[in-house]
Amino acid sequence: MTYDDFLGELNRAGLSVKRFADLIGMQPTSVSNNKKRGEVPIHLALIASLLAEMSVRHIDYKPVIARVKPVKKRPRGAAIGGRFAGDKQTTLGLSND
Repeated sequence: MTYDDFLGELNRAGLSVKRFADLIGMQPTSVSNNKKRGEVPIHLALIASLLAEMSVRHIDYKPVIARVKPVKKRPRGAAIGGRFAGDKQTTLGLSND
């Protein structure tokens, strides 16, 4: 699905990219980064299409999402200073010769 079609599905569902990302536990930038590629991954396309169809048929999707309880992922690159991927950085002991 093209990114523009994806936005159309979100519009039909009455959702913004931010609200969609919040619903499924993603960072909004992770969703909007697909604009550069011009297409969205199939799982996002399917979710958006299903939410749009439910909305058009006046089916409340919020209880369904609540059953799944998506947990928002931490943004990448949010490591603590002096650490890489949560591990304290150590000296490798390489000489500068």
